[in-house]
Amino acid sequence: MASALQNATASLQSKTPPSARLPTNFTSPKPLNLSFSATFPSLNLSTTATTTNRRRGGSALGTKMSATAAGSYASALADVAISNNTLDATASDIDKIERLFSNPAANDFFTNPTIDLEKKRQVVDEFAKSSALQPLTANFINILIDSKRVDLVKDIVVEFEKVYNKLTDTQLAVVSSVVALESQHLAQIAKQVQKLTGAKNVRIKTVIDPSLVAGFTVRYGSSGSKMIDMSVKKQLEEITAQLDLSDIELAA
Repeated sequence: MASALQNATASLQSKTPPSARLPTNFTSPKPLNLSFSATFPSLNLSTTATTTNRRRGGSALGTKMSATAAGSYASALADVAISNNTLDATASDIDKIERLFSNPAANDFFTNPTIDLEKKRQVVDEFAKSSALQPLTANFINILIDSKRVDLVKDIVVEFEKVYNKLTDTQLAVVSSVVALESQHLAQIAKQVQKLTGAKNVRIKTVIDPSLVAGFTVRYGSSGSKMIDMSVKKQLEEITAQLDLSDIELAA
């Protein structure tokens, strides 16, 4: 399976016209033409069946099936990464892919069914070059494009993180702050989270959140169920809660 994924051949004859490109400079295209069934034969995920079931069972069933499909894709990617001894490198690639798809223009480009698949493969190839993605990860994204399941990328990122964290006994901590924190501060936060959870490893993900005013928050635990709140916003909310301001009128 790993061999099939890594040895996938490339074929593309035309370049992406400027109107179909993302707002980034790209070089010569070498898109990948992959077969999902040949690479991951153990996964029998039918787009048509999923669409039909969504119509019959409503949005709740559709959401559940999408989560199941995303979990299957994530597990398959992790299996191949383990067999290649590239699990950590693949996790790093997944972070890069998450950042790409968090860009609304990029997400709209890849999920737009009217844009030719070859054009999407070209963008993947150029992104892989500029971001130093492994061939394994770039091929995986092209598989999703060929299978018309690229809309699952965000869910696959979440599911892959769960698989990776379980395999490596890693606790994910999401640190939100108004400005980027220094590396030594993030290291201190990681040590504290490790002490609280007993995890072997702690993986920090940073988020910029201007609404915090100042300070930072740390979410960890199952699905971010626990939080350390050291933000000024939290302090202001506590002060406001302690004061009865309902009858106070501010001077004009």
